Amino acid sequence: MLFPTQDKLNWSVRTESVQTESGIHIPKKKSIIRNDTNDYLSICSDDYYPYQNEELINLLEKVSGLTGLDIVKCGFFGKGEKVFIQMKSNDLKLGTDRIEGFMTGINSFDGSTSLSFGPSNVTISCMNTFYSSYKQLENKVRHTKNMIVRVDEICHDIESVLHEEQNIFDNIVKLSNTRFDDIIKDSVTKKLFNIKPEINLKDSESISSVTENKMSKFYIDLHGEIQEKGDNLWGLFSGVTKYTTHSMYKGDNTERKMFGMTDRSVGGIERSIFKSLVELV
Repeated sequence: MLFPTQDKLNWSVRTESVQTESGIHIPKKKSIIRNDTNDYLSICSDDYYPYQNEELINLLEKVSGLTGLDIVKCGFFGKGEKVFIQMKSNDLKLGTDRIEGFMTGINSFDGSTSLSFGPSNVTISCMNTFYSSYKQLENKVRHTKNMIVRVDEICHDIESVLHEEQNIFDNIVKLSNTRFDDIIKDSVTKKLFNIKPEINLKDSESISSVTENKMSKFYIDLHGEIQEKGDNLWGLFSGVTKYTTHSMYKGDNTERKMFGMTDRSVGGIERSIFKSLVELV
C-alpha cells in the first residue's frame, strides 16, 4: 500500500442489513459502517457497492506508475463519508495567475458522488473545494457491481485522461487572450441563471427579485476576478466558478443543493459555459 498506517485513508467499510428498533428488517437497504471506528456513514440501496479506500489508492498507484506523478494530498470529510486523493500534475502560469493542475480521485460512502477521476485545477481543502473539484471531473463511475470494469477502462486509457488536462490548459490560454463585451457577458449570465435569451437583463419586471439578488452577487465575484485576471474570457469564466463555488449557496444548505437538487446541473452549466466560450476563440 502506498500510504503508511497512520494515513487518513488507511481504513475500510463494511455493509450491514438495516432493521427497526423492534427488529423488523428493512428490505432493499443496507448501511455503510466504517470498520476501524464503527461509525455509521450512510444507508444506501441494496445495489450500491462501496469502492474501498485501498482500491482507490491502488488505482492512483497505477496511474502514478504510468505517469510519474506524485500523490501529494489525501483525506476525508465528516466521519469518512467523502474521500479524495490528489496527484500533482502540471501548472499553468498566466501573468500573476497560476492555475494548479491535479489528477484527482474522489469517492464517497454516502451515495452523494460517483467514483470520479481526472484532471482538476482545485486544491481540495474544504467541502466547497471538494464540490468544485468533483464538478470538474469528467470520468464518473456509479457504485454498481460492474464498476471495476469501467474503472479499468479509465486506467487503461490514462493517456487520454492526461490529454484532457493539456486541452483544458490550451483552451484557458486562448480564453485569456480574448476580450469579451457586454453581449457575451449577458449571454453567460443568462445561462448561469437560466434566463431566457430574449429577456433584457435590465428589465426588472421580467426578472424576479431573487434572481436579481443572485445576479448582484455574481457581478461582485465577476468584478473581483476581472480585476485579477483581466477583462478577458478567462476572467469571465473565473467569475462564474467563483460564484458557483463560494457565493451561490452562502447561508444555505450547500450539501443538499450541490449533491441533491443541482449536482449535475451546476457542473453541467459550468461545462456548457466553458465550452461556449471556447467556441468563441
